[in-house]
Amino acid sequence: MSNLSKRSTIYFDPALHQALKLRAASTDASISELVDEAVRLLIVEDQQDLQAIAERVNEPEVSYEVFLSELKSNG
Repeated sequence: MSNLSKRSTIYFDPALHQALKLRAASTDASISELVDEAVRLLIVEDQQDLQAIAERVNEPEVSYEVFLSELKSNG
């Protein structure tokens, strides 16, 4: 088992819990390790999204109507 150090109670839909148990058994990992990995991936994705937003903060805004017009004119 990994060095997970904080406890939390999580409630799952029964079907999801069964899928997690099967995944844990087939990968020789615990449900806690699977949830920890999933949350880490989610947080990394959020950080990447925030980074992309920060990189585009100075781009000019385009209205929806202008965007549609440009799409139509470019085929």
